Amino acid sequence: MPVRQRSAGHDLSELTEPTRDVAVQTLRLLADSTRLHVLWHLRDGERSVGDLVRLVDRPSPAVSQHLAKLRMGGLVRTRRDGTQIIYRLATDHVGGLVDDVVAHAQHIEDGR
Repeated sequence: MPVRQRSAGHDLSELTEPTRDVAVQTLRLLADSTRLHVLWHLRDGERSVGDLVRLVDRPSPAVSQHLAKLRMGGLVRTRRDGTQIIYRLATDHVGGLVDDVVAHAQHIEDGR
């Protein structure tokens, strides 16, 4: 069977236990509507917490808690701009994962 290689430098011919554990944790983080919505908006670039609060229409404390979980899970990174914390996706892989899961959901919706 040929090795699937979706991005340079990643050999997808083997799935180790540590990789499975990280993958499952990543999927658990995505299994929340607010977190998925936040990541969706970060695909287009950096955003402040205030921007994300407006975009996902959730209270600031809730968005901040979700961002903290995403940061601990390695899905987002931060930088400081004066008094604001600016968030971005940690890697292009995160954006691809969000795109793929949304495209899959749309495919399922279209098939009903």
